[in-house]
Amino acid sequence: MATPTTRCAAAAVLAAAALLSGCAGLEEDDVAQVAGAFEDPATAPADRCALLAPTTRDALESDGSAPCVQAIEQVPLPGGAVEAVEVWGGEAQVRLGGDTVFLTETPAGWRVTAAVCQPRGELPYDCEVEGA
Repeated sequence: MATPTTRCAAAAVLAAAALLSGCAGLEEDDVAQVAGAFEDPATAPADRCALLAPTTRDALESDGSAPCVQAIEQVPLPGGAVEAVEVWGGEAQVRLGGDTVFLTETPAGWRVTAAVCQPRGELPYDCEVEGA
């Protein structure tokens, strides 16, 4: 028979697990929202640039030899509906209908570190937009 102390301890463990799983769900929602906004054709180039991690933005400007708002317009963002979200601590991957996007958590929120990524089997993804 369970004692009141055992029941209280079990209830505390279940409450903590529910709280933690709720937080994970919120993170996944935030990650999906950032990836979706980045890939949305209606998002203005300046707003897309604001969603990039600083090193990714710098690399895009360097590779495109243009400010981010001009360089991002040359990137084909296939987008699509969110199919899967995975979060590992401060890193995340969002698979959309036409793209895979990688994100990192920054003090300013979730930011895109790589986009327009194609899987290559056991090799790392090949991404058109990525930081150094």
